[in-house]
Amino acid sequence: MTEAIRLVGLCGSLRKGSLNRRALELAGSVLPAGVTLDIVDWRDIPPFDADVYAQGPNPQVQALAERIRQADGVVIATPEYNFSIPGSFKNVIDWLSRGDNQPFARKPVAILSAATGPLGGARVQYDLRRVMLFVNAMVLVKPEVFIGGAQNKFDAEGQCTDEATRNFVTQQMLSFETWIQECRRMRAG
Repeated sequence: MTEAIRLVGLCGSLRKGSLNRRALELAGSVLPAGVTLDIVDWRDIPPFDADVYAQGPNPQVQALAERIRQADGVVIATPEYNFSIPGSFKNVIDWLSRGDNQPFARKPVAILSAATGPLGGARVQYDLRRVMLFVNAMVLVKPEVFIGGAQNKFDAEGQCTDEATRNFVTQQMLSFETWIQECRRMRAG
C-alpha cells in the first residue's frame, strides 16, 4: 500500500477566475488515487521588506511555510506577466526563501501554466524553474505543461473542455506522483 500524498497548490494569480487557477483546479481533479491537493490563498502575504523581516517572523509567511513543509509536494500554476513571474507571486517566494528552514528545500515541485497566447506561459516557467533551483526545490522536469489558448479550453464554470489539455495535465500529475515517490526514496536512502 502506497502512503498517501498531500500536495499544496499555489496559483501565481490572485484572481478567483484566472486561467491558472482553473489549470490548478484541473490538476487537482485528475490526481491519482491517494493524492490530494489543497490550494492555498496567499493574498495576505505583505511585500517583502528586510526591515520587517529583521523584526521577526511574519505570521502569514510562517503559516504558509508550515503548510508547504507538511506537504509532500507543491503544484504551481502561474501566469506570465511581462515575460516573467508575476511580481506579487515572486514576493511570496522571496519571503518563503528566507531563514534556515525554508520550505522549498528538497521539496518536489510541479509547474504548469496557462495563457491566452500560443506559448502557454513558457517564459514564466523557465524563470520560475531557475528560482526554484536556487531554493533547492526538486522540480519535475517532464512532462512540461503549457496551456496555450487557454481561454478556449475552459468553460464559464472553470471546467476543462479540451481533452488534450486534460490528458497533458493528467500525465504530468501521474509523473509527479512518481517523482514524489522517487524523492522520498532519495531522502530515505
